[in-house]
Amino acid sequence: MADEIGQRTYEFSQVFNFRDLGGHPTADGRTVRWRRLFRSDALSNLTDPDREPFQQLGIRTVIDLRRSYELAADGRVPAWDGVTHHNIDPGHPEWSLTPYQDGLDPQRYLADRYRDMADTGAAGLVRAVAMLADSDTVPAVVHCVAGKDRTGVVCALTLSLLGVDDEVIDADYAHSSIGNQRYIEWIQRNGRPDAVMRPWFYSHPGTMRLFLQELRERHGSVEEYVGKAGLGPERITTLREQLLE
Repeated sequence: MADEIGQRTYEFSQVFNFRDLGGHPTADGRTVRWRRLFRSDALSNLTDPDREPFQQLGIRTVIDLRRSYELAADGRVPAWDGVTHHNIDPGHPEWSLTPYQDGLDPQRYLADRYRDMADTGAAGLVRAVAMLADSDTVPAVVHCVAGKDRTGVVCALTLSLLGVDDEVIDADYAHSSIGNQRYIEWIQRNGRPDAVMRPWFYSHPGTMRLFLQELRERHGSVEEYVGKAGLGPERITTLREQLLE
């Protein structure tokens, strides 16, 4: 069920980073609609007791950003009535090619990985954002594995296009550290007492703000970035109509 903090965070039995992006204010005085866009860690971990509270949210579409081998290994969201699953792999470089080294600034390391994702995975990222402009798609939930990196970038781009301030976007991103800590505590209780939070597991405050700032420096604006990948002004207007009030 949702917690008391703005009815934003939801708890499921084995899903730890699920929350509503509604309620965020925009620069023109509007607000992101509640129960239209959610973000999460892997929904393949939903269990039978989660079915009723999940379906009560009215979610029509699951946008799954995981790679094909992650999907094959862990499965997809349960095939519950009324839920359509879309797998959109942005196609970004594997982090194993640029592993985290002790002593690195984790904020800088993560922002660089998001830059790589934006550079090589633009088509997939923008395809995910574009889906949210369809009236028959929302309410929708976007997820990957931990719900902070791929999901974080898609949600940051979407919220920025809606007119939400970078500080608010960054604060939402940083909230994923709480969900990831819950996950670590769960696996510690279930046979992995040695599990710990690594620096790249956290959603360090300032990381998403840095990513968005540098994206604008390279492309001019978030609108120009998504436009180069095929999301034009009319579609952005439709996105705002769907997700703002």
